[in-house]
Amino acid sequence: MTAGLAELPKALLHDHLDGGLRVSTVLELAEDVGYEHLPATEPSALAAWFHQGESGSLEKYLEAFVHTTAVMQTAPALERVAYEAVLDLAADGVRYAEVRFAPTLHVARGLEPTEVLAAVAAGIHAGEAETGCVTRLIIDAMRQMHDSEAVAKLAVTGRDLGVVGFDLAGPEAGFPNGRYRAACDIVDDANLPVTVHAGEGDGTSQIWQALHQCDAKRIGHGVRIIEDTTVTDGTITDLGPLAAYVRDLRVPLEVSVLSNLHTGIYPTPEAHPVGLLYRGGFAVTINTDNRLMSGTSMTTEFQLLADHHGFAIEDFHAVTRTALEAGFGEWSERRRLIGEVDSAYRDLGSNL
Repeated sequence: MTAGLAELPKALLHDHLDGGLRVSTVLELAEDVGYEHLPATEPSALAAWFHQGESGSLEKYLEAFVHTTAVMQTAPALERVAYEAVLDLAADGVRYAEVRFAPTLHVARGLEPTEVLAAVAAGIHAGEAETGCVTRLIIDAMRQMHDSEAVAKLAVTGRDLGVVGFDLAGPEAGFPNGRYRAACDIVDDANLPVTVHAGEGDGTSQIWQALHQCDAKRIGHGVRIIEDTTVTDGTITDLGPLAAYVRDLRVPLEVSVLSNLHTGIYPTPEAHPVGLLYRGGFAVTINTDNRLMSGTSMTTEFQLLADHHGFAIEDFHAVTRTALEAGFGEWSERRRLIGEVDSAYRDLGSNL
């Protein structure tokens, strides 16, 4: 079914720029900037090292980003990585994407955060112009870096460059989302929407804080909301108050199945609750998270859902439509794409 899935139009809300580099680009940029600490210099060996399928925890998984961010410290490098990201997403059938990154991870060689943002935006715009893949930016504040309010202000000033949202990312353990309320208030007061990583490393308490202390409009991952439900014979039969809130208010969940497996939340694809949540009426969207570290793509994620959770053409259509409806980008573009996606799924449905 993979060939057919590759043809499906897709929408992506959760993709990290520094988690999606081409291995060849990592090697070339490392040579350009004189970075000598890569764990391997042969392409297949480096690709194997970057694949974090056996990492087993979010903290261990995040260690691989030391090397990608190390080669993303100049404006040309940032522009190139952003440009290639859009090309790669478009080649995977993505029609709409929100790519996120943390500007303060890219200032080690003297760039100002505003220069980082400008370089990434230039690459994104070039990729969009070439492919037609509508691509917008989300600015990440890393919980462990303690500069969330400054990052929030940068996000607000970046609207003209394609910034459509603000995110809290990084390790969850020891960094409760409620601690960053002031940063979220900055963007909220400026009418810039918030999405927050929650329910990935820690449980439902982080989801509650994201919603009620950070005013998040979407939840990054959010899969541990299943812990506030009762499951009987493979079906959600009862909801706790938080799960009911998330489902009934249609709070979008930015689900990334392979990433969740690699960080050790669930042991097998079958154990992942994506199918339960989708069929239980939650607003599930499907995402890549980190294409390099998880060796994934939207087509790969779709194939996993088909193989292990029984997703069919109408289900892929539904999650794609949900993602477009939940996007932070301008509604005129998303409405146009919804029409195009609906038409494409009607045309392709009988051929899969």
